[in-house]
Amino acid sequence: MAAPRPHDWSIEGREYARQEARRGRRYAYDDLDPARTALVVVDMVPFFADAGPYFRGVVPNINALAGALRDAGGTVAWVLPAVGPPSDWAVGFFGDSVAAMFAASGGVGSPRERLWHELDARAGDVWAEKSASSAFFPGRSTLPAGLADRDVDTLLITGVVTSVCCESTARDAATLGYRVVFVADGTADVRDSVHNATLRTVYRTFGDVRSTADALGMIAGGASK
Repeated sequence: MAAPRPHDWSIEGREYARQEARRGRRYAYDDLDPARTALVVVDMVPFFADAGPYFRGVVPNINALAGALRDAGGTVAWVLPAVGPPSDWAVGFFGDSVAAMFAASGGVGSPRERLWHELDARAGDVWAEKSASSAFFPGRSTLPAGLADRDVDTLLITGVVTSVCCESTARDAATLGYRVVFVADGTADVRDSVHNATLRTVYRTFGDVRSTADALGMIAGGASK
C-alpha cells in the first residue's frame, strides 16, 4: 500500500487573475464566523480508502480543521453514504454488481463504526447520511436538517471523492446560498489531474478554493474577533 500523501494541487494563475478582475480580490470570502461555520466531511469511509494514497493523505488535515473549528465554537458534520438497496436508476446506469457495491459503500454498524477509524469524531458533532452524490440535494440527505438550527452560513468542504460527491455538494450548497470554501488539500480523488479539474470548476463558479493552512487561519482570525 502506497504511503499517504496529499495531492499536488494547483489553480492556474489566469483563473486567479480572472476573479481578481471581476471582484477586485482573489477570494470571495476573506473571513468567517466560526460559530456560523460547518466543516462538512464527505464519504470518509473504508470503501474509499482503497482508491489510493490521497484518501489517507487528507486525514490529518481534516482532523486539524475539525479540532480548530470545534474549539472556536463551530460545527463538524460527518456525512456518510446511506446504506440500502440500489435504486432502479443505479442498476440501469451501473449494472447490477456495481450498483450493489456502491449501495453498500457506507459500511455496517453505527455511524462512528462506519467512519474511517483515524478520523477524530467527537460528541456533539453532526452525523448525516446521503443517498445521492450531493449532501445538499433536496430529499436525499439528512445534512440540511442537521444544520438547520445552527445558523450556519459558511461551509468548509472536505472528503472524497473530489470530482463527484465533494463537487456535487459544493455546487448544491452554493445554489442554496451557502458561502462555500472548498479545501484543496482536504479533499481527495484518484489522481492530481482529476482533482485539479474540480478545483478549477469550483473556484470559477461555486466557491473559494483554499488550503488547510488558509482555512485554519480564517478560523483563528474569526475566533479572535
